[in-house]
Amino acid sequence: MISVCLEVFPVVMMALFLFLRQLRNKKSLLSVLIPVITAGIWWGIAYLYSKGTASILTLVILELFSFEVHQVRNRKMSFLYHGLFFLVTAVITVNGLFIPGSRVFSEYTLLLLVFLTESSGYYLRKTYEESAVQYQNQLLTKQVNEVQNIYMTMRGWRHDYHNHLQTLKALLKVNQAEEARGYLDRLENDLDSINYLIESGNVNLDAILNSKLSLALKDEIEIHYKAEVPKDLTVSDIDLCVLIGNLIDNAVESCGKMAEQDGKKFIRLYVGVLKKQLYISVTNATNEVIRKLDEDYITTKRGNHGHGLKRINNIVEKYEGYINRKNEPGVFVTEIMLPL
Repeated sequence: MISVCLEVFPVVMMALFLFLRQLRNKKSLLSVLIPVITAGIWWGIAYLYSKGTASILTLVILELFSFEVHQVRNRKMSFLYHGLFFLVTAVITVNGLFIPGSRVFSEYTLLLLVFLTESSGYYLRKTYEESAVQYQNQLLTKQVNEVQNIYMTMRGWRHDYHNHLQTLKALLKVNQAEEARGYLDRLENDLDSINYLIESGNVNLDAILNSKLSLALKDEIEIHYKAEVPKDLTVSDIDLCVLIGNLIDNAVESCGKMAEQDGKKFIRLYVGVLKKQLYISVTNATNEVIRKLDEDYITTKRGNHGHGLKRINNIVEKYEGYINRKNEPGVFVTEIMLPL
């Protein structure tokens, strides 16, 4: 009697675990059916074979159901992880069925495997959520800095404007109209010489680039730029701004990691039409040496840089474009081609 209870206990625990999870997910009908289905499977196998075989096979069926429905489909587990889980499950099951005296141990091992898989999935999901929140906070901080930079520039213009008015009032007060006219002419020439850093032909892109590049200049990063965007684009303005904005952010981040002995910090940006496609190139100084630029490189990156790389790849893939990354000593280059 005790041995039967020990064999059945893991099955009961697994069924209870699935019942509570389905109930928590507000799938009341399925949660009610789980104990009934479990009992039916157990009695059917026990009738054909034995109670011990029924316990371990029922447990395996519930475990595979749990893994397939909640781990693979919901979290898109990798093929390697998927195959490893099935291999370990098969080894434990065969061990429990064919090695005398190891059945109960195998059942509890399978139950432990389920809970370890669930806890690891929870940990990965929690880690991803925390990483996403951290990335959003960093992005918000960066946007606040860009707005503050624009605000301080506008305050400078306001201060200068006030001084210019005071000078003109003083000249007019003493009837020096010619001097006031000459002062206005000089102001007009100065205003004509003030331009945005970039006027690409796309207002939204200009706003992103001018704010980000002006901050790069404040960080003492040397910038070289040329951007001309055609009016008719396949890529949306939002995706274009996200794409180029992330490229600049990653370039600035790479420059920020450099020490004085690593050399000069610089960013070179080019946006234009090449072979009837939108061509984007960003080159920046770096102290990193990356041997292999593939999916592993993107996956191993963490924080802002890693999220930026993934967003860039997603947009290029969305428009069926082409992306090429090159890392040479002291230089990192990203080239992107998007269909027009």
